[in-house]
Amino acid sequence: MSTSTNTSTKTPQRTERDYWGDVSIPQGKLYGVNSARGVENLSVSSRTIAHEPAFVKAFARCKLAAALANRELGVLTDQQCHAIAGACREIVDGLHADSLVVDLLEGSGGTSTNMNFNEVIANRAQQLLGGEPGRYDLVHPNDHVNRSQSTNDVYPAAMKMATHELLAPLIEEVLRLERAFRAKATEFRDVLHLGRTCLQDGQPMRLGQVFGGYAELSKRLAAELGEVRGKLLALPLGGTAIGTGFGSPPGYRRAVFAHLAEITGVAFTAPENSFDAMQNMDVFSRVSAELRVCGTSLAKVASDFILMSSGPVGGLGELTLPAVQAGSSIMPGKVNPVVPMAIVQIGFAVVGNDNCVAQAVQYGQLEINHFEPVVADRVFESIQLLTNGVNLLREKCVTGIRADAEINERHLFESMAVATALIPTLGYAQVSKLARQSVQESKPLIKILEDTGVLSAAEARMHIEQSTRLEF
Repeated sequence: MSTSTNTSTKTPQRTERDYWGDVSIPQGKLYGVNSARGVENLSVSSRTIAHEPAFVKAFARCKLAAALANRELGVLTDQQCHAIAGACREIVDGLHADSLVVDLLEGSGGTSTNMNFNEVIANRAQQLLGGEPGRYDLVHPNDHVNRSQSTNDVYPAAMKMATHELLAPLIEEVLRLERAFRAKATEFRDVLHLGRTCLQDGQPMRLGQVFGGYAELSKRLAAELGEVRGKLLALPLGGTAIGTGFGSPPGYRRAVFAHLAEITGVAFTAPENSFDAMQNMDVFSRVSAELRVCGTSLAKVASDFILMSSGPVGGLGELTLPAVQAGSSIMPGKVNPVVPMAIVQIGFAVVGNDNCVAQAVQYGQLEINHFEPVVADRVFESIQLLTNGVNLLREKCVTGIRADAEINERHLFESMAVATALIPTLGYAQVSKLARQSVQESKPLIKILEDTGVLSAAEARMHIEQSTRLEF
């Protein structure tokens, strides 16, 4: 009779207890019972707070500034502050992300997220002081790490700080796109182009003028994003639960902002009214609205590219976009405008996120808004989508766009749009008569002008070119 030995080993656990009983936590993980309850009860998405490094860094910096302020005011010992600060700096540097386990969309109004940070920081501080995680005899998550704070002031403060940081790369990408459009405006400045309104032939213009318009749009989008970014500097830190500052020592707000400025290098300030700062999240409606405007405006430009590059035989074919991949699994040689289509889809997504943010901001109740997690999630996603999308549009589309000058000119000269350019020379009545003749005989107006001896093709072209000389 043979016997077998079970060689499998279980992961070592430590136990923490709360009102609802014992919770086993894997050794090596720094979160505690409150974090575990948050995971157990509120895991609804595939993303944890660790998936947003800017948010993690902002939260840890708030905790660091609080610890330094509390030591300055005598409510933490030097030893406790030093250990808490060390743990916070490690998190800022990207460590311990595997212990930040709470779902970004948790429904506790941010409490589970705040406690996840408090417990990770406290347990790491315990280790730095030679103690054991989970005992909290040297540094306690609530009594020490969370001293002079509440979820209600730290969470929205970290949201604002993270959003402020994330907007900077997006603004820079939009400015790079502006420069790319201006380069194309210069490149295409001599290409005559058929301007269209309501998808119908309109007036003569230059293709460079089209791209000059795109450049100016990008410049304005970047400026508006920059302006709303400046509205994120007022943080509710120090308001604690509802804006009164209850639980913090005198001078705490001054001290915490002084330390935060030194830590971040950013001039974050206290709000003019702490109760307003706790009750209302209208600044995130404004941020989200600007993100929506950016997304939908660039989606419009992308749609223009889709139209102008359509064909190449059965469409407009005025632009050729860089071919980056095969366009069909069944139609050989087909190449689709995949990058502009991606930008249009990003526009759809950002509009949806903006609607979600508007609803969440609207449904805050009384002294706080407990729907901050979904606002954070949607705003962070919109910024990331746009930052990646604008970079993609510039690098894989705009910089490689080519114009077919011959097709652009043919569409213009075979259209009735040239009539408008001739009115200053021939008068409205004569041009109208010639235009009707062009329609009746199904001949281009330029041909009618030559046949009737009114203007040669060269003279007509000169008048058309002069009508498009407006600088861009």
